[in-house]
Amino acid sequence: MKIATFNCNSIRSRLDILLPWLDANRPDFMCLQETKATDDAFPADALLEHGYHAAFRGEKSYNGVAILSLAPADEAAFGLDPDPAAPSAPTDPARLVLARYGDLHILDTYVPQGRAIDHPMYAYKLRWFDRLRAFLDARFTPADRILWCGDLNVARHPIDVTNPATKKDHVCYHQAARDAFERVLSFGFDDVWRTQHPDDADYTFYDYRAPFDPARRRGWRIDYILATPPQSSRLLSTRIDISPRSLPRPSDHVPLCAEFR
Repeated sequence: MKIATFNCNSIRSRLDILLPWLDANRPDFMCLQETKATDDAFPADALLEHGYHAAFRGEKSYNGVAILSLAPADEAAFGLDPDPAAPSAPTDPARLVLARYGDLHILDTYVPQGRAIDHPMYAYKLRWFDRLRAFLDARFTPADRILWCGDLNVARHPIDVTNPATKKDHVCYHQAARDAFERVLSFGFDDVWRTQHPDDADYTFYDYRAPFDPARRRGWRIDYILATPPQSSRLLSTRIDISPRSLPRPSDHVPLCAEFR
């Protein structure tokens, strides 16, 4: 079973990259983030022509998540639960999709970036992680087969970002964000790429503002495939595919892939 995750940074703008990639790699599941398309503009028909069903929610120009699958989901739901600490806080259906395929649950999230550590969106990001942990606790135990994928906007460790000493106040490496992420991971998730590549400094995000050089990479690992033990025990391989970043008009992210028994 193959699964991939990819922040496509506008699905309609990247269809000429996404569709050939799907044809060539044929994952059973593909989790997408930042689709940036309202539901009526989502290219579901084009994806179905290539064999992929889609569970998706989006909005114009921002956010948007989708799980593509060779077989349709048995059920799908969108968004976090209401926040008891802030009843007016949005449930963010365009940032979270949870879909079930038999006894396998796939959670695809696009976590808020946070803007700046003194910005209200950063506090919202930290609370978002806590709400996600509550969301999981209300539905599952670590004995369930769960894959959590997506652009989580956090680099876990110094090895996960170029020049970490200069990033300590960045919203994607600030200690409070890393701690919030770890609290969700402590539910029972394994970071499957890092499990297989404990010493590799490879990245999934390459900023548009810096020239992309495959021989001298400078980026961030902020995209993840995370698995509970019943799923991580079946892990066969993981890889980061940087080839789409060299194509014309690429996303600033690249696909992360895993294969399981």
